[in-house]
Amino acid sequence: MGQHADALNTATAAIAKGTLTDRPLTDGPPPTVNVLGVGVSAINMAIALSTIEGWIARRERHYVTITGVHGIMECQDDAELRAIHNRAGLVTPDGMPLVWLSWLNGRAHVDRVYGPDLMLALCERSCERGYRHFFYGGNDGVAAELRDRLVARYPSLKVAGIYTPPFRPLTEEEDEAVIARINASGADLVWVGLSTPKQERWMATHLGRLHACAMIGVGAAFDFHAGLKPQAPHWMQRAGLEWLFRTVCEPRRLGARYLKNNPRFLGLIALQLLGLKRYAVTR
Repeated sequence: MGQHADALNTATAAIAKGTLTDRPLTDGPPPTVNVLGVGVSAINMAIALSTIEGWIARRERHYVTITGVHGIMECQDDAELRAIHNRAGLVTPDGMPLVWLSWLNGRAHVDRVYGPDLMLALCERSCERGYRHFFYGGNDGVAAELRDRLVARYPSLKVAGIYTPPFRPLTEEEDEAVIARINASGADLVWVGLSTPKQERWMATHLGRLHACAMIGVGAAFDFHAGLKPQAPHWMQRAGLEWLFRTVCEPRRLGARYLKNNPRFLGLIALQLLGLKRYAVTR
């Protein structure tokens, strides 16, 4: 996992050289780039970390959507999901196409904020600052394995709790019990591993009901850091080819998704860039 821990080190080195800011470029929330009606945060890893840590310091409550092409395309056919993204505290550019579009829009400081890297970076920060983490999601045993591996890597990490929901909607009573459990744990950060769009809907529904300052939907990061699925090599990630690696690893589950989404995304982006189709960012 060393190649992914390099993301925080790279950001820190760039800040030291003055080539990368660790603060939003305006007061308040970071600016956004309109990608097919989704306001993608114009951020890098350093800005993401400072923004989330600011929420914790001020005891504000927000959720974070880790968004790539798949998430953007899910929003095209679902106005409520698009609004959920646009109400998020951060919509991180999880895929390189979103980074490249940010550059085209004059946001040269933007870099990929990859969910698994953000998890490791915040775990590392937590060892110094005492943030408490709750892990919600994954298949049976995944959250426990994730917890054990992260604690082995970061011995002073404070894990407030884990919960694996059943493969059905929770009853109202079950949901209230889970909310009470998370709140009683004193968690500052709730990591949600339910996959898109289920995790985004869950976070939006629970905003204001949970005391945690940040809910972060990271999907496959649970499986990656639990050692159950491989991550794409760093060079493939930087080249925007992670989708190809994941398709080879899981062709039956992901092949149809990418075959449908990628060409459609390229076509719609071309129309937006040429000014032939306009999108409003609505909340």
